[in-house]
Amino acid sequence: MLYLLWERFAEHHRYIPVLNLLRYLTFRSGLALATAQLTVVAMGSRFIRWMQAKQGKGQPIRAEGIERHIVEKAGTPTMGGLMFLAGIGVGTLLWADLGNVYVWVVLLVTATYGFLGFLDDYAKVTKQTTAGLSGRLRLAVEAAVGVLAVVLMVRFGQPSPEAGLSTSVAFPILKKLLLNLGWFYAAFGAFVIIGASNAVNFTDGLDGLATVPVMIAAGTFGLIAYLVGNIRFADYLQLHFVPGVGEVGIFCAAMVGSCLGFLWYNAPPAKIFMGDCGALALGGGLGAVAVATKHEIVLAIVGGLFVLETVSVLVQVASFKLTGRRVFRMAPIHHHFERLGWAEPTIVIRFWIIAVILALVGLSTLKLR
Repeated sequence: MLYLLWERFAEHHRYIPVLNLLRYLTFRSGLALATAQLTVVAMGSRFIRWMQAKQGKGQPIRAEGIERHIVEKAGTPTMGGLMFLAGIGVGTLLWADLGNVYVWVVLLVTATYGFLGFLDDYAKVTKQTTAGLSGRLRLAVEAAVGVLAVVLMVRFGQPSPEAGLSTSVAFPILKKLLLNLGWFYAAFGAFVIIGASNAVNFTDGLDGLATVPVMIAAGTFGLIAYLVGNIRFADYLQLHFVPGVGEVGIFCAAMVGSCLGFLWYNAPPAKIFMGDCGALALGGGLGAVAVATKHEIVLAIVGGLFVLETVSVLVQVASFKLTGRRVFRMAPIHHHFERLGWAEPTIVIRFWIIAVILALVGLSTLKLR
């Protein structure tokens, strides 16, 4: 919004020099981060008290889950994702170029997935059961929104100098290799968005466990968006240049700021859970950014912790159905370590360390060509 103000008064730069700062993506990204964080912190205590009053018993805890969770986490309100959505929305809408299609698409995915998660959380809280919306219904809506988002990016995104890039999959390290999927790319991109969304949702099981890795991934992709959207940096690093995608970096900065603000209340012991409302929105937003920047495969590296959590669930389910035995004591894998006797802060911090390492590995692919 304020970027449009700079454009409107562009001819008055020499008379209003402070407006000239709005032309810089890095400056607006910093302000988006700060704005999103302040928005979440400002909502903080009042929002949590309001949620406690509305929800009563809070988020239901699985009876077959970790025993201590029933005692320690019972009564904690959920739907903290509404704080995320507010922070991301305010930070992005204030500082991003609202004429940029990528900005609107990532916001569309984030808001829609957040609303879907809200409905899921609402069903759980009102019925006091861990079973929310129908899995098939949720997956169908996620798929429809994912396909729509990819089609919008392909159809209305700024044309790239590289023919066919908008419908192609780029590979890290292999600078020349592009796999053009044509309109099948819509299905691939939707798969990335859906996978990222549900992977973050699987990871959100301990206080602060998902928040910091999401923040790390968002910061990493904010940098990637900035580099890919700048023709000079893209040419120097031999990346595929995507015109206009740099504005998505502001969205990523707002996500980082929202995570920082939310972590103040979500640090152990959590005063509020993000719920599906937050996890689906954050994961979907990350997936949409990966598709926009043509770094879908790099997301699997940077977000490797989310991949690990998802794979642990798939392996557990497949093993039990095929052999009747469980590979892990409990899935997702963070619960396996709880069963082994690891303290919750130990698991959370070690998983944060893994997330940092994977982000660095993902960033290294930008230079290894």
